[in-house]
Formats: sequence, C-alpha cells, structure tokens
Amino acid sequence: MSSSTTPTTTTTSTTAINLDQVAYFLVTGASRGIGAKMAIETARKFKPGSVVVLLARSASGLESTRSEILAVNPHVTVVTSSVDLATASKELLNEILDKSLGKQQPTGQFGLACVIHNVGTIGNIERKAIDMDDRTEWEQYFGTNLFTVAVLNSCFLRKFHSVSSKLVINITSKACLAPFPSMTYYCAGKAAREMYFRVLAEEEATTGVTVLNYSPGPVDTEMTVDLQANSNAPEIRDYFKNLRDTTTILTTEQTTAKFLHILQNGLFKSGDHVDYYDH
Repeated sequence: MSSSTTPTTTTTSTTAINLDQVAYFLVTGASRGIGAKMAIETARKFKPGSVVVLLARSASGLESTRSEILAVNPHVTVVTSSVDLATASKELLNEILDKSLGKQQPTGQFGLACVIHNVGTIGNIERKAIDMDDRTEWEQYFGTNLFTVAVLNSCFLRKFHSVSSKLVINITSKACLAPFPSMTYYCAGKAAREMYFRVLAEEEATTGVTVLNYSPGPVDTEMTVDLQANSNAPEIRDYFKNLRDTTTILTTEQTTAKFLHILQNGLFKSGDHVDYYDH
C-alpha cells in the first residue's frame, strides 16, 4: 500500500464527552464515597442552567454532597432525594425525575443528559456460595444492585430521549470478570449488571446513547473497610489490609480524576469495561 492510500489516524474520539455545557446529571449512591466525589467533580464542570440530581438513602449525606457541589459551582441547581433503591418503583423514580425538572418539564435546554449508576452494596460476605439459600436475601440484593438500576435507566432514557447526547455510566468492578471468595453476591450482581449495560450499548448505538462501564479499582471506602474486617476469605482480608498498610489503596479523588480523564478524552468505545489501571 502506498503512503498516499494509508488511512490517517486521528486522536479525535466519538466518545469524548464535553462536560462544559448545560447538562442534566443524575447520580445514585451520591451521599458518600465514590458517588459523592464523582458528583462533585463532574458537576464542577457544567455550565449555568444545569440540573444535578442526587439519590441515596442518607438525607444528611446527600445534603453534604449538595453543599460541596454548590461550593465549587454555584450556578447549577442541585436536587436531592432520599430514596431506598432496593424497593423504589418505576412510578416513584419517574416522579423524582419529573419534580427535578419543574412544572414545564423542559428538556430542550440540555446538551447532555448523564446518569451515573453508582449505587452498590457488597452483600453478605460472611458466607460461602454453597450456603446462600435465602431467596429473600438474593431478591433484596439484586433489587438494589440490578433491578432498580435497570428500571431507573429506562425511566431516565425515556425522559431524555430528545436530548442529543445521552451518557450512561455504570460503576462496575473487576469482580464482574473474576471470582473472588466471599463475594458471591457482589460478583454475580456486577456481572449481570455489566451485561445489561453492554446489551444497552449495542441496541442504542445509533440513538445518541454512550455507555461506559467504569471499574474504579480498589478504593478506600466503607465497602473495602467492610471486606477487610468481615470477609470469610483470609486472602481477601489480607489483600485490603496490605493495600492500606502500604498506602497503595486508591483514594476517591484519584479514581474520579482518572474517570474524568477517560470520559473527556474518549478513551473507550461505548459499552467497554474500562479499569482504573487501563490508562
């Protein structure tokens, strides 16, 4: 092939996201940890007129996140809703979306509609897979970590179908790809959840929907503290203890900065699983 016919490569990516615009931005699990930090640092970049919606169970945690967002960007509207996503109905989720938009229900002013599905629980880590015979516990776990996530996602994309750029972010984990002792619920839930979002990316490839499955790495959160203290697997407890002892466990600031770098530079294809350590 002659040089004249060699395709030229370009660094421009169709998945690069411009956050410097008027956006509608919803984050679940936004009262603490990764969800709170991502909400604050992403909302910092939005233009006046943007609407930020924070969901979690803890009203006080949500209010703290709201205050931090307004401190870094006083020109956005921040709406909080204390809700138990384990049992939230489609009707309740639609009502939250409707109320956040006000009486006129305008969506035309938004250049971007973005949702971060961050909500997640670790589940029972004191029992092995062979002992998990409580159907109600299974249903409660998947209710929070998959069922309501999918229902909310449908409500969100239906509400903002007319917005030209729609961004769906699933906070995932290496645990969706590899089995970890004591983490049956978490591994099974993350695997099912990521596959849902991968199918979504395939089906909506031509409708202005971009999907990122972001794995934030091992982060210093209450979840990893719980794993270190209560996992039935010594190797899991030792893994997180070593990360903390050597101060190599990631901070929420580090993983959020990497997340925004990946997003704004389009370092992914829609539907991809991208880990903190990939870039």
